[in-house]
Amino acid sequence: MIDHLSVQVRDVPSSAAFYDAVLAPLGGRRLLEFPNVVGYGRDRPDFWLGPTETRGEARELHLAFTADDRATVEAFHDAAIKAGAEVLHAPRIWPEYHPTYFAAFVRDPDGNNIEAVCHAPQ
Repeated sequence: MIDHLSVQVRDVPSSAAFYDAVLAPLGGRRLLEFPNVVGYGRDRPDFWLGPTETRGEARELHLAFTADDRATVEAFHDAAIKAGAEVLHAPRIWPEYHPTYFAAFVRDPDGNNIEAVCHAPQ
């Protein structure tokens, strides 16, 4: 249903460095760059970063990226820590969602809640 998503950030280069690190374990990489805009994806850019252009306080965004397996969720978590992210929830099973929901949650440089999730059984 979603073709692509663009997130506005205060500092595109800083946020791009963060997403370079945390998307790599998930198979995501920079595919397109324009002045102050970066597009990520596997085959085509479906996740974009651009500069904040509105005034006032930004609202927190929650964004979950798909991980192929639990080891990838762990790698995402490790990359986020190395990139200086605040860890909201270390990787674990979330049975309240479903019995095999395995996820980790971190904050990006703009305070957004970024998740990597694997739905497959161990």
